[in-house]
Amino acid sequence: MIALGYARCSTQEQADAGNGLAAQEKAIRGECERRGWQLLDVARDEGHSGKNLDRPALHAALERIAAGEAAGLVVAKLDRVSRSVVDFGRLLEWFDAADATLVALDLGMDTGTSSGRLVANVMASVAEWERSVIGERTRDALAARKAQGLPVSRPAVTGPIADAIRRLRDRGFTYQSIADGLNAEKVPTPRGGAEWRVSSVQSAAGYKRRATTAPRADLPTLPKRRRPTRTPARGLGRPGGMPT
Repeated sequence: MIALGYARCSTQEQADAGNGLAAQEKAIRGECERRGWQLLDVARDEGHSGKNLDRPALHAALERIAAGEAAGLVVAKLDRVSRSVVDFGRLLEWFDAADATLVALDLGMDTGTSSGRLVANVMASVAEWERSVIGERTRDALAARKAQGLPVSRPAVTGPIADAIRRLRDRGFTYQSIADGLNAEKVPTPRGGAEWRVSSVQSAAGYKRRATTAPRADLPTLPKRRRPTRTPARGLGRPGGMPT
């Protein structure tokens, strides 16, 4: 039973021992040893969010599965591989097309079985719903502040300061040099702060960053193959598990 492990943590989670890469890898190696699975390697994405699938180590692990080096991917927790129900749905389809298995130890989930795929879809859907509810609450809170006449965003830089910044830009000064000059003169920021940053100077100069949409990560292309009929014993979690 040949598998690859995968561990991920965001920059914020690196300080949390429970979510750290070492803790995840220990859980993966321990479970593979206990079950007698052959673990080739543990791919690690450090400082990467789970909001999309555009992660180098994850992509490399999937490439190895597509090439036939391993027949499954083992993660300590489901949210380590994806936090998006859309992306997770794509992954499930990819693993099915690859005739491979995705295993999440925290749920006892093995997508080599119909029950495992059901659990995976339910858990991913619940996580997506949770984030949607949080987003709705945030929007409602902002709408309530707006209705009360309270500010809901940072005040814009206007008036003499904005005019001076634009003139300096026209004379060729960089955003950083303008920020340094304002800080040296102890000019307060629009929010009353003591330090100007490049972003606030850019805003005053009328610069607007172009809105971009994160590209959808492409999953590795799978070679065309004749797939054997799936049987209940194919999953990692059952005797006979992952094919060698």
